[in-house]
Amino acid sequence: VLLTLVLAAAGCGGSEPTTGPVGGETTTAPTATATPAPVMPEAILSLSPTATEILFAVGAGGQVVAVDDQSTYPADAPMSALSGFTPNVEAIAGYDPDLVVISYDPGDLVVGLEALGIDVLMQGAANVIDDTYAQITELGALTGHVDGAEALNRSIAEGLEELAEGQPGAGMTYFHEVDATLYSTTSTTFLGQLYALLGLENIADPADEDGWGYPQLSPEYVIDTDPDLIFLADAEWGESAETVAARPGWDTLSAVRAGNVFPLDETAGRWGPRIVDFLTTVNQAVEEASG
Repeated sequence: VLLTLVLAAAGCGGSEPTTGPVGGETTTAPTATATPAPVMPEAILSLSPTATEILFAVGAGGQVVAVDDQSTYPADAPMSALSGFTPNVEAIAGYDPDLVVISYDPGDLVVGLEALGIDVLMQGAANVIDDTYAQITELGALTGHVDGAEALNRSIAEGLEELAEGQPGAGMTYFHEVDATLYSTTSTTFLGQLYALLGLENIADPADEDGWGYPQLSPEYVIDTDPDLIFLADAEWGESAETVAARPGWDTLSAVRAGNVFPLDETAGRWGPRIVDFLTTVNQAVEEASG
């Protein structure tokens, strides 16, 4: 059975899903009490790094028997050679899980697992900040850790609110580089909303003509808009302040000349408990650039 478990009212409390940039207003953590699932899974296999982090953060780590090869956090997660990108149904079944958590369905994985009688929960990438709260609540209820999920959501909301106080990045522009082909994210996306909490202005917003949220910018566009800050989500793949400065014409950018090009770690690609860590990194960059 593909577990949908939307937990609509119980999962999201009284907060309405955010549909655009939050403009510096921190979203509210769920306050309603979710109802635990009638049968708690005892052997969970996670093929989603974000779900892995959530499971351990709400207190369900003891129920996790294996995680995929990209689940690098927390350190005590039982990492395996399983791939979330090219999953092998037989290899997954070898762990005898009673629940598999995924973030997308490559190669009809769900059909293959259901044919073996294995329950699957699919939690896609967050589109807005409230999706993080909802997924935490969902996994907490499903695993019997409702209190842990509620506490985690409160902690995240409080952390974001503290960082957003006074909008320390107001008046500054930024470019978030997804990869070296200059794809970026706008303020309508999950990451864009986090940046907006600090009051930062996204140079990619005017370039998103189709409203997809992930426009590909040209080198000339970035040079013309001249961002105050550059954040490299592709630092893991070799991009750095030095490689950015070496691009034709980019040595003239304000961010490059001022030394305001900042690498990001894997938290930039995860939408779980460590979003406060991500925003803390961004906030530290803002403070450095302002100092």
